[in-house]
Amino acid sequence: MPDYMFLLESRLSPEQRAVMLRVQELSAALGFNVYLTGGTVRDLVTGASLRDLDFTVEGNPSKIAHELEKGGAKILAEDEKLRHVEVLFAGDCEGSISAARDDHYVRPGTRPEIRWSTIMEDLRRRDFSLNAIAISLNPASRGLLLDPTNGLSDIERAEVRALTIHSFTNQPVRLLRVLRFAARMGFKIEQRTQEWFDLAIERNLQQTITPEDAGGELRAVAREERPSVVLKAWEEHELLEAVNLVLAKKHPAYDAIGRLMKVREDLFTAGFRPRLAAPMLLAVLGRLKDREQANVLSKAGFRSAESEAALGFEEEALEAQKELVGRKMNAPVDAFRFLEKLPLDQIAYLMAESNKSAALSKIRAFLNKWRPVRNALPVVAAELEALGMPRGAKFDQIVEQVFAMQLTGRGKTKEEREKILRKLSGIKEPPKKKEKEKKPSKGVDKAHAAAAMGDAAHKKHAAAKMEATKHAAKGKSTPPKPHAKRAARASHGKSAASSKKSHARK
Repeated sequence: MPDYMFLLESRLSPEQRAVMLRVQELSAALGFNVYLTGGTVRDLVTGASLRDLDFTVEGNPSKIAHELEKGGAKILAEDEKLRHVEVLFAGDCEGSISAARDDHYVRPGTRPEIRWSTIMEDLRRRDFSLNAIAISLNPASRGLLLDPTNGLSDIERAEVRALTIHSFTNQPVRLLRVLRFAARMGFKIEQRTQEWFDLAIERNLQQTITPEDAGGELRAVAREERPSVVLKAWEEHELLEAVNLVLAKKHPAYDAIGRLMKVREDLFTAGFRPRLAAPMLLAVLGRLKDREQANVLSKAGFRSAESEAALGFEEEALEAQKELVGRKMNAPVDAFRFLEKLPLDQIAYLMAESNKSAALSKIRAFLNKWRPVRNALPVVAAELEALGMPRGAKFDQIVEQVFAMQLTGRGKTKEEREKILRKLSGIKEPPKKKEKEKKPSKGVDKAHAAAAMGDAAHKKHAAAKMEATKHAAKGKSTPPKPHAKRAARASHGKSAASSKKSHARK
């Protein structure tokens, strides 16, 4: 497997890998050549997180998109003129499918004539060299890197380079875009590109950026991981006015953006991949009044449904918070199930903006405590199965009951869980087996006998000693009786006489 393909597949999430394989299959079935292009390959080479999957096909992408829709994908937007489809793939992965094309300009600055083309022509007509790289996903050339404008070299030098002197003239919105890429990646603008940029500003080309193109850049900023850096770069070059005059006058709400960026990091640490476009857009427009926000989105070309979703986002999040702190959510398991279904962008918004300690404590418990317990639930299922209970509806019900208990601090140890599982399932402990008495060996008998004799002797000696002590104490404390004294003198006299007789015989 070529190195780039191995690198790509090792960096993709399981959901993204499944999407890529499915697009490959459909393209092959339809007879289209398909390539990963643009931001996906750029982020792969630079080591950035792969947020989107951008596919380019030599054919009609709508056919692929509608086949994907049958498998659970959702078409977010479709531009039939440019043959570009924004898709939310199955597995909650975002991306796009576009037709390979060439934009032919009769004169610089005029509307281009669109021609369907090969992948190499498509790459050469792009804005910057770092976006003009592709990886083939076709069976005969899978993993082949296509880089006709030497974009890899520019990435190694950390430069953003425009592909033509007419780059900003043909599409003035690239004035915003070049600053966005440079700010996001920490790159500098290549020298000639900087000269072309300065010339375009001198000619006031920024005033010719269409509201729709500016709205596209505003959407892109809301999806950036560091939007503050991009917005400040636009303000520094006085280009925020090209997005919206009111926003340029009142400035973005950088404090709100910073809070949401911190929350994004916390969610990444907890294992989530949050898409915070809606709350981030509100944070950018946070210093504007409601009517002004609606006006900005309308002028930026947001569709009515898209605008309503963005403007109503805060109200939906606050309604969810109200329900979260209500009485129905007192039990941890009920709060867990509610938060599990709550959109992640609403959770992020509450983490950044809520002042309700009850809601925040439940959200933190959900992220850091409850989810790890949930992820370990297969262990409980295995323990219940080991006790002899077959899997089924009752089995699943017991596992969920144990989960609810674990959220309250019970069932932490295996022994405690076993007791709970037996009680809930009605499986009794097996009777303990009686151990058979073994006859001791002869050597053991002798040892026991010797030990018993030693114990008996020791006890006898101790008893004798105690008796002697008692007699001695009795002799000292009791005075001798008179008849005892006479008997003692008589005995002494007999002993003396006997001694004299013995001496005389000698």
